Amino acid sequence: MSLVINHNMMAMNAARNLGTAYGNLSTSVNRLSSGLRINTAADDAAGLAIRELMRADISTLNQGVRNANDAISLIQTADGALQVVDEKLIRMKELAEQAATGTYNSDQRLMIDSEYQAMASEIQRISMATDFNGIYLLNGQLSGATHDGSGLVSSGKLKIHFGTGNDSSEDYYYIQIGTSTASALGIGLMAAAGRAGRSISTQEMAQNALDAIQQAIISKDKIRANLGAMQNRLENTITNLQIQAENLQSSESRISDVDVATEMTEFVRQQILSQSSVAMLAQANSLPKMALNLIQGG
Repeated sequence: MSLVINHNMMAMNAARNLGTAYGNLSTSVNRLSSGLRINTAADDAAGLAIRELMRADISTLNQGVRNANDAISLIQTADGALQVVDEKLIRMKELAEQAATGTYNSDQRLMIDSEYQAMASEIQRISMATDFNGIYLLNGQLSGATHDGSGLVSSGKLKIHFGTGNDSSEDYYYIQIGTSTASALGIGLMAAAGRAGRSISTQEMAQNALDAIQQAIISKDKIRANLGAMQNRLENTITNLQIQAENLQSSESRISDVDVATEMTEFVRQQILSQSSVAMLAQANSLPKMALNLIQGG
């Protein structure tokens, strides 16, 4: 290589290497300080796209877990109310059995029927008042066979959405809760005229009411059994969603997170290269002085 004054090629080469090493050093510092291997799209364009899709699915799955937990709370609210209804029905059957015997006179049966009607009224009140977040659970609002969510207020059975898409086979299912009002169960004065469980004011009516109350208990138990099965299903769904989110998080971490040991090794390497480039640039910048010494005859 010729000794020239106008262009110091060795200094230019050292400066270029210094810029490269310093840029890589900056990237290592950025990765180590953020904990992420991908901080911008320039770091890994394909990896960034995959990571963002995974992050969206992870957030959606976590919200799906919360949705399923809310559904369990709704079911538990309905089941708790039905447990109280159960107690009232048992008491009503006990009263019907008492009124069905011939050892009481008409006045005493009317007194028994008074408590019987009070129990029926309480069942009606519980069924009309039990709600979760403004959604009434036992009054028939959720007893429909179909679901319509096109309006501001959904109607029919309750749709629980927990998946990342809108596929009926894997992203949601429905909760249907039968009507458990006293009128629907056919007990008390709220029942239709002529129903056997309407009153126990006479011995014959009390005897007929026993079968009616038994059917009411069976109807209520079917509702509770369906709710219990749905709660178990939701709990299994939550477990599955949590496993999915965990595995997706692990995959996203492998793509996105920095390997600290590897990156620290790269950081030290680029740091040494930067320091050696600075030293060599200083040496290269002093080389033109040799030409000056030659000109001066030194």
